[in-house]
Amino acid sequence: MARHPRIPSELTKRPFTLEEALRAGVTKSMLKGRSWLRLGSKLYRWSGTTEDHWRLLAAWQRRLPAYAVFSGATAAWMLGLDFSPHDQVEIAVPSRSGIRRQHGLSVRRAEISAEDIVAVRGLRATSLERTLSDVCLSWPAVEALVALDMAVTRGLTDATTLRRCAGTRRMRKLAMIAAPAESPMETRLRWLLIQSGLPRPEVQADLRDRDGRFVGRADLYYPHVRLVLEYDGTNHRARLIEDNRRQNLLLSAGFRLLRFTAADIYDRPDIVVAQVRTALGLRSSASLSGAERGGPAWFGS
Repeated sequence: MARHPRIPSELTKRPFTLEEALRAGVTKSMLKGRSWLRLGSKLYRWSGTTEDHWRLLAAWQRRLPAYAVFSGATAAWMLGLDFSPHDQVEIAVPSRSGIRRQHGLSVRRAEISAEDIVAVRGLRATSLERTLSDVCLSWPAVEALVALDMAVTRGLTDATTLRRCAGTRRMRKLAMIAAPAESPMETRLRWLLIQSGLPRPEVQADLRDRDGRFVGRADLYYPHVRLVLEYDGTNHRARLIEDNRRQNLLLSAGFRLLRFTAADIYDRPDIVVAQVRTALGLRSSASLSGAERGGPAWFGS
């Protein structure tokens, strides 16, 4: 008759370290059984518990020295930005630290001042300004702009504050075009247009008919030609009737409309740019001045 593995109750409530398991009488060899899941180096949880990223971070903090600070995408998630937690927890440590990258943990060496550290649910993380500055340096420019837009949209900061607090040239330039986009794909569509030399569109613009009545809000908008650009996300099919009614209102009010999907933006960017350029009545980016383009194409996509 098979023996049931011993499951100490204190190990069933949250992720735990190897040291905590040993104190509870569970050996390292026992942790290789199906009752336990390895989350990182010397970090585990009972297979019967629900995954909880906050508890995982708390377990990592118990393992790490006091000078380690959650940073990057991990800090962005902790601060309220809509980035899904992933397998690699990111931390920043001083250059003198002996901590190295390990299973489940990504380590970056940086000097973080006390004023750049905040407490979130009792966990140490880089502040919003420092986190955004870090991602502007390490992420592709368009993804860093996604983070800036998200922070503005959620009311965590505003474009003026971003420009004032920007510590790097790249962040200052991205802060100049940060806006309250409602989704990351709207940001990526706007970035594609700007990088292609097209004029910078308005973001989340209120639209009114000739009599001043509100008829809708545009994802992106070129007021001088009454051109509306919409991103159709995965929920478009579910709200097709509502979207069609809204589209009819816009067209009846004299607006023009172009709709794009993620497949358009990722797989057919040249066609997207060409369609917008044609709708704007432009032959090529060479026909635009720098002011009309909203500035130069600073970064690669």
